[in-house]
Amino acid sequence: QVQLVESGGGLVQPGGSLRLSCAASGSITDINTMQWDRQAPGKERELVATVTRRGVTNYSDSVKGRFTIGRDNARKTMYLQMNSLKPEDTAIYYCNFRVLATTWRAYQELWGRGTLVTVSS
Repeated sequence: QVQLVESGGGLVQPGGSLRLSCAASGSITDINTMQWDRQAPGKERELVATVTRRGVTNYSDSVKGRFTIGRDNARKTMYLQMNSLKPEDTAIYYCNFRVLATTWRAYQELWGRGTLVTVSS
């Protein structure tokens, strides 16, 4: 079974840092684009950052300059380094991979269950 597992969430003070990780497990042939989304209380889910297989990155304006997305293709893992955190960054963060498993004929989108990030003093 192919699945994604996030880790690294928690409580941090404004101005602090956290590093999220998302790892894929199972029999996988390839992972295309990886991305982080988040959903704050009472708000719709929004895209935070994406990284392509070649390492091309894209960020939402709200996190540009503070967050850094990265990936390790050999480890099937994606990271999100979050610096200068603000209370408005409080949300559940979800990872999403476009995956081709060894038994699949086409790529499918997989989502993690989410990890909670709380920025508060």
